[in-house]
Amino acid sequence: MGTGSGTALTAHQLIGLLVDPGGFRGWDEPPAVDRADPGYRASLDRARERTGLDEAVLTGVGLIDGRPVALVASEFGFLGGSIGVATAERITRAVERATAERLPLLALPVSGGTRMQEGSAAFLCMLRITAAVQAHRAAGLPYLTYLRNPTMGGVFASWGTLGQLVLAEPGARLGFLGPRVYEELRGVELPPDVQRAETLAGQGLVDAVVPPQELRELLRRTLAVLAATPPSPPTAPASPTAPASPPTAAASPPTEPARTPGDPDAWDSVRRTRRPDRPGTRELLRHTTEELVLLDAPGGRDGALVRALAVLGGRPVLVVGQQRQTPDHDRPFTAADLRAVRRTAHLAEQLGLPLVTVVDTAGAELSAEAELEGIAVEIAHCLTTLLALRTPVLAVLLGQGSGGGALALLPADRVIAAEHAWLAPLPPEGASAIVHRDGAHAAELARSQGIGARHLAEVGLVDEVVPELPDAAEEPEAFCTRLGQAVGAALGTLAAATEADRLAARAHRHRRLGDLR
Repeated sequence: MGTGSGTALTAHQLIGLLVDPGGFRGWDEPPAVDRADPGYRASLDRARERTGLDEAVLTGVGLIDGRPVALVASEFGFLGGSIGVATAERITRAVERATAERLPLLALPVSGGTRMQEGSAAFLCMLRITAAVQAHRAAGLPYLTYLRNPTMGGVFASWGTLGQLVLAEPGARLGFLGPRVYEELRGVELPPDVQRAETLAGQGLVDAVVPPQELRELLRRTLAVLAATPPSPPTAPASPTAPASPPTAAASPPTEPARTPGDPDAWDSVRRTRRPDRPGTRELLRHTTEELVLLDAPGGRDGALVRALAVLGGRPVLVVGQQRQTPDHDRPFTAADLRAVRRTAHLAEQLGLPLVTVVDTAGAELSAEAELEGIAVEIAHCLTTLLALRTPVLAVLLGQGSGGGALALLPADRVIAAEHAWLAPLPPEGASAIVHRDGAHAAELARSQGIGARHLAEVGLVDEVVPELPDAAEEPEAFCTRLGQAVGAALGTLAAATEADRLAARAHRHRRLGDLR
């Protein structure tokens, strides 16, 4: 049943932290299952007396900042939060009611897994709960989970981790096999950090590690994003971005952005995008979004990936972008990052939200470990995922666009580029090493390869170039504001197209990429 010490908060206490005062209304009815085994009946009686609950889960509806949310909260003090047939029926009914009433659903599991006293019957009930959760998600409704300490076994392997957002309590033990069982079956101890929430976040399996005291605010902002009503599509761009092609959703090649006499020198652009004070994805989001929910990236909040729910230009969107550097070093883009990109793309499709990708990377990780983790295969899977996505996709080429790590985020319906942004198969120094067997010709290669934003427009990748005056690092807030306005206008244009027209235009666009106009 249990696998370790349970969470410090009871189900009632956690619900009290999350919902508005007096804002919770229970849905539970007394369990109807009669247990013949006297020992098991005695265990149930003791659990009821100790917790004041009649089962290992509470369900109902609560208000979070005035918004109704269905809740399923486990109680570890009741037989380790284990799931029996009656427990599963209660959860299933709550999920079905949330679906019928079109409510977002928040699951708060803490459990050792299936209730061993009920054997296979209880184990099979994971399918019952999962089917109800799948129907809820298929109805386009948010399903969020907050994994508490511990969440194990069948709960972890089914409805506990099926949230469109999977959040976790700091230090929580999360996994399929409990350490005691692992040691008994394998004869060795399970390494202590394998099943920790922070470890799973580092692998892209958990979206954010959130203390219980901070969970209400994160949920409030998440629900505010998901409930945002998109504005009517604009009739013209809302900001003075230049030069730009006319937005179109038709299946025809985009119009070439107008050239200007002052097109940037490619090598100068490369050097400008490497400035440590150049605004990155996080800075762009802080300056341009009306609501923002930053999710932990693999490797923690300082990793190379930024994932966020946001309201941008009045529209709810999902954002996944690369955070190129800290003040000290560039961050390589890992296979775990790429898996998180695909997870974010699928989440956008499930929620019916546009996906905004932000490209700014010095390149994917180059190491034996990265090869073994299949980084090249993950790049390929990102490409196919974004190309097949049915929701609108807008890419922003913000700065450096080096190699496959950049390419993985570029399949889109439209691409907006900063004036000094660039895209190349390798950094110019790497290209020089291949062509000239040294790095001394990097500037020459940058200028000859057509890597700059305006050259990328000539071969069909970039639709709009946002000016830098003279570069983003010199005017970070003004630049981010201009870029954010361009993104908002482009999202409005994509929203005005039918899905069929948009997907046809996407296919036509990618068929012609690389052709000089």
